[in-house]
Order: sequence, then C-alpha cells, then structure tokens
Amino acid sequence: MTERLEQCYCIKFCQKLDDSQVETMRKIQTAFGDDAMGITHIKEWYNLFKDGRTRVESEPRSGRPSTWRNDQAIAKANAVMMRNRRVTIREIAEEVYISIFSAHSILTEDLAMKRVAAKFVPKLLTAEQKQLLTGHAGLHSDPDFMNTIITGDES
Repeated sequence: MTERLEQCYCIKFCQKLDDSQVETMRKIQTAFGDDAMGITHIKEWYNLFKDGRTRVESEPRSGRPSTWRNDQAIAKANAVMMRNRRVTIREIAEEVYISIFSAHSILTEDLAMKRVAAKFVPKLLTAEQKQLLTGHAGLHSDPDFMNTIITGDES
C-alpha cells in the first residue's frame, strides 16, 4: 500500500513537470523495478492528475471487500468442516455466506488444512496422531522388513 502511494506521488510529480506518459512510465519502472505499477495503472493515474485530481489516495468504495476472512467466518467454517469432513468448499462457502475463494483461503491458510481425497485433514499431525502412527509402525519392528518390499512398474 505504501509503495503504491509513493508511486502515485511520483506520477503526480512527473505530470506536474510536464513529463509525457511514456517518460513517466519509464521513470516509475526504473525507480521501482519489479514492484512498479502496471502500465495501465500508471496511465490511469497520470490522466487523473492531468484532469485536475489532487489526491493520491483511492476513493472509498461501497460494498464489502472481495475477501471476507475474519474470526467469525473462520470459526463458522471450522464448525461446518468438523461436522462433516467430506464437505466441499462450495458447501462451506454457501453455509458461511462467503465466496468460494475465501472459504478455500480460510481452510488452507487460517485452519492449516489440505485436501486429501474427499476429506480435509490437518497439514501437521498432532502429538497424539504421531504416537498412534508409530504404534502401528511397531507391528513391523523387524529391521529387515523394509528390505523385503518389492516395487515395480508396468514393465
């Protein structure tokens, strides 16, 4: 956000000095490199300043933001998923009244879940789950057991 404001100030400055759009774009891209605004945005801001705009901040927009991830939505999504591990992202989104993208983000980023087959499972195992797995692995405590496994392909 700060870099975008800095670039808007630079565009405004270049426009006040009567630099052309091309010169302004070149200067912004030179100064900011990979973090520079896209050419279309630079042209839009240049034209806004040329038409008399003085503020560099974006105008306030109506409606809710495109992503809707808050503690309440995260808790609801978690409750829906815990009731039924085979629930789809679309079903979670509909029940929590959020977008499919937001539901996916909540599951993968906030709840650290990943999709395995048709079920959501935690990305990291708990200590209890690890103990359970090592208990099952104890069935094959023979050190030569791994040497007896044969793998192959179609040939």
